[in-house]
Amino acid sequence: MSSLDQIDRQLLTKLQDEGRITNVELASRVGLTAPPCLRRVRALEDAGIIRGYHADLDPQKLGFAITVFAMVSLKSQAESDLKAFEDHVSTLAEVRECHMLNGEIDFILKIVARDLQEFQAFLTSKLTPAANVASVKTSLTIRTSKQKPGVPLDE
Repeated sequence: MSSLDQIDRQLLTKLQDEGRITNVELASRVGLTAPPCLRRVRALEDAGIIRGYHADLDPQKLGFAITVFAMVSLKSQAESDLKAFEDHVSTLAEVRECHMLNGEIDFILKIVARDLQEFQAFLTSKLTPAANVASVKTSLTIRTSKQKPGVPLDE
């Protein structure tokens, strides 16, 4: 998809804010009828701009009281070692996000756990013993004041 016009940006903004909106309501909000609205949304999906839809779950209400950010340094930054670490992390359900960084820290992970004991067990049995891990520094989240998915789109 080459460039996004104003209507595409409006569609993306509305879907980011309210992913369960019906096509009819979405079309109404951006000034289209339903069929061209659906065609545009499908084109945005086919282009990979819309990667998927999901429910925003409340971790606390599901028993996940702990969110931790872990800064991981590896012994080797060879591409095969970086990929092996990413493959390992992809198997760990507790890791909700994994980002490779530039600088002295190689990866930052967002990890959820039911309590500190569960997190400690995860840390000592699954993360720090992983191949090529040199060090792990963790920070426990006290509170989250902003959590907004997606990107800022100017309407």
